[in-house]
Amino acid sequence: MGVPVFLSDIKSDLSGMVKPGQSNEAIASRLAGCGVPEGSFDFHSFPSAFWDVYGEYGQRIRSTVRDMGSMLLSRMLQINETQTGVLNIVFRYCNDYHIPLDTLYDLKRALAYIGERAKDLTLDYGNVSIASIGAIQRAVALLEDQGGDMFLAAPTLDIQSWLRQDPRTGQGVINILAADRLFNNPIMYSTFLLWMLTRLYDTLPERGDGEKPVAVFFFDEAHLLFDDCSKVLMDKIEQVVRLIRSKGVGVYFITQSPSDIPMSILGQLGNRI
Repeated sequence: MGVPVFLSDIKSDLSGMVKPGQSNEAIASRLAGCGVPEGSFDFHSFPSAFWDVYGEYGQRIRSTVRDMGSMLLSRMLQINETQTGVLNIVFRYCNDYHIPLDTLYDLKRALAYIGERAKDLTLDYGNVSIASIGAIQRAVALLEDQGGDMFLAAPTLDIQSWLRQDPRTGQGVINILAADRLFNNPIMYSTFLLWMLTRLYDTLPERGDGEKPVAVFFFDEAHLLFDDCSKVLMDKIEQVVRLIRSKGVGVYFITQSPSDIPMSILGQLGNRI
C-alpha cells in the first residue's frame, strides 16, 4: 500500500519475503478454506532491505554515543542511579567543551579525563565519584565485549533510510532487522529498539491525521522494552508512544500477552489483536 515497514527478525524466518513463494498442499488447503479461487492467488516478492547492528546479514546500523544519549546508554550499560548521574555529568561536560563523543573509545577517554579532574569539577557539575567512574568503565568494557562498539560508532544512521518506497511499484520497502545475534543480549536489543523509536519521534515533523501512515514499526518480544526501565525512561517511552501518531508513525508491540505491556503503555494503543 506504499507504506514502509520496519520489523525485527529474531528467528531468521522473515527474510523469505524478498523472493516469490511457491504453492504447496498446506497453502492450497488454506486458500480453499478462505474461499480464494484456485489459481488466482499471486505469488510475488516484496521490496525488502536488510539491516544488522553487526553488519553481517545486512547494512550496518550505527549511532554515536552522543546521539544514543545518557538515559538510553545507562540502560544499555546496566548501571545504577548514582552511576547514571555521573554519566550525565560526562555528557554535559563534553557538550559544554565540544569534546567528541562518537564511539565507546571516546567515552572511555572522557571518563578517564573527568575522573582525573573530579575534585575540580565538583562545584560546576556536582560530585563525581571515582568509584562510579570505575564502575562505568567496567560496564563499557563489558558492552564492548558484547559487540556494542559495532553499534555505537559514527556516522549515525539517517532515519529517512527506513522511509523509502520501491520506485518501480510504489510499494513501501520492508526493512528487516537481522536480530538473531542481537537478541542474545536482550538489554542491547530492547535499548536499540527504544533508540529507534525515540529517534523517529525526535526527527520526524508533525503531520496530523493522514490517509495512510508514513511508516509502520513492528517490535517483536516487546515486553523486553519495559524490563528494568527507570521511571525517567518509562516516562519518556509513554510520551513517545502517546505522541508519535501525530508524526504519522504506526507502532505494533508484539508479545505473548497484553499483560506483558505496562498499563500506561497499553492504554495508548488503539487496537489489540
